[in-house]
Amino acid sequence: MAAATSAARCSGKGVALLLLLVLLAGTTDTSSAQLGTSFYSHSCPGVYDAVRSVLQAAIAREQRMGASILRLFFHDCFVQGCDASLLLDDTPSFRGEKMANPNNGSARGFEVIDAIKSAVEKVCPGVVSCADILAIAARDSVVILGGPSWDVKVGRRDSRTASFSGANNNIPPPTSGLANLTSLFAAQGLSQKDMVALSGAHTIGLARCTNFRAHVYNDTNIDGSFARTKQSVCPRTSGFGDNNLAPLDRQTPTVFENNYYKNLVCKKGLLHSDQELFNGGSTDAQVQSYVSSKGAFFADFVTGMIKMGDITPLTGSNGETRKNCRRIN
Repeated sequence: MAAATSAARCSGKGVALLLLLVLLAGTTDTSSAQLGTSFYSHSCPGVYDAVRSVLQAAIAREQRMGASILRLFFHDCFVQGCDASLLLDDTPSFRGEKMANPNNGSARGFEVIDAIKSAVEKVCPGVVSCADILAIAARDSVVILGGPSWDVKVGRRDSRTASFSGANNNIPPPTSGLANLTSLFAAQGLSQKDMVALSGAHTIGLARCTNFRAHVYNDTNIDGSFARTKQSVCPRTSGFGDNNLAPLDRQTPTVFENNYYKNLVCKKGLLHSDQELFNGGSTDAQVQSYVSSKGAFFADFVTGMIKMGDITPLTGSNGETRKNCRRIN
């Protein structure tokens, strides 16, 4: 019955005292510096409007930008936690994450974050971290493109460091199998269920030929006509057409809904890692549940995004609040 239903869908689309005082101060710092949704209620209540107005204009100019900002948040949180390390530019004495394999040539939207930071600084200078700006912008990107909303927990501080190796090793590559995907998400405290739901971010955005070439030419768990269509925009030979783009969700790449999962059931996932979620394994049933219920997907996606936003944040006196998101103060 499930197979028949799937087929039908496919045809559609702190001496002691001093130490004690220090320790007490540290304890107070820690307990009062956890993330919360009201962190800027008094210090910068206008942050949300400032973020949204700039982002709305950016997405109006290029709808793909919503997916790009959401992707920046994923790639930031998976390396050292959600600390805006990804936003740091390389310098002669500093190697950041932008040139790591998962980001080089594909991470984009940095200028939009710069514009948002500028707008926020005009409203409340030196108050809001770049890490929080990215978290808020990721949520707003989803909402603007038709997806669910949630109360973003804030209070993060910005990192003074970055990790090139972390970016290369922690972010799941598009060639990942289900076991590797599950393991890399588990390393961040995210369950397999979170992984499947968060993968639904691929219901928006585009991917480069270099990331889907092997899937459309070499894999067998792919619809033949779909593969041929993607081969037409992605030459078989590496070095040719590497930056040609195709939608991650073939029907509605600028609308946040559940078509991504419908495509997987039809063997029309663009990336190898996408199709691994529906390939006769432990996640098939979850994918099917999202095909049947956009509401279930939205609820689990929100849960996953909140959990991901909690990955090892810098709070209290740790880190800093950057004046410029691209460099430390």
